[in-house]
Amino acid sequence: MASRPTPKKPSKNKDLERAWQRMLSGRRLDLLEPSPLDVEIEDIAHGLSRVARWNGQTSGDWAFSVAQHSVLVDDLAGRLRAGTARKWRLAVLLHDAPEYVIGDLITPFKAAVGIDYKALEQRLMQAVLLRFGLPGELPAEIHQLIKKADRAAAYLEATQLAGFERDVADHIFEPPPRKIYHRGPVTLQPLPPHAAKRLYLERFMQHAPKSLHPGLPEDAQHADPTGGAIGDGHETDG
Repeated sequence: MASRPTPKKPSKNKDLERAWQRMLSGRRLDLLEPSPLDVEIEDIAHGLSRVARWNGQTSGDWAFSVAQHSVLVDDLAGRLRAGTARKWRLAVLLHDAPEYVIGDLITPFKAAVGIDYKALEQRLMQAVLLRFGLPGELPAEIHQLIKKADRAAAYLEATQLAGFERDVADHIFEPPPRKIYHRGPVTLQPLPPHAAKRLYLERFMQHAPKSLHPGLPEDAQHADPTGGAIGDGHETDG
């Protein structure tokens, strides 16, 4: 459980004073200079489970959340590169963690916003990585693995949930490597927020050291981001 934050002295500059967000854990995360000490996995899971991919323009009763997307990317990374160490699989799972604060901007909008958005996103990402025992700068090969798995997930989401025709998706996202289908088809089914949050926390505990594990409700049940159509892809330490 997160300890209560130390009260901060009021600032004369109201804009700077409010450059933080209060989380449900009680943490105040400074958005301009985020500290790893103010990052909690429960806050990340809660926020990501309520952030919609594709600006919510997906089929189904529920939005396809960033939490569910993150687990899908982790699964696909396991299919693309078997035997990846758990700490790097944790990095894959956390690849969109900053969006629990800044939301999920679609790619065209990120380009329009420009470098200031990217700088904020990078500072948040570094704080998240350091909080969970990972280097602030990931190895190039892990960056590439995340990128490939993320693109594959985007293609699957685009064609199954976001209404993209396959020829359009082929042009924008590129078809996923055939390797991801070797363990069977990948069929996506959006989950309600509480289930997506549980799913994300359970996957976190599969990859993270026990010292970092949060408490979970007794009725938490295992699920996967596809509604049962894709294996979990767990790998051993390495």
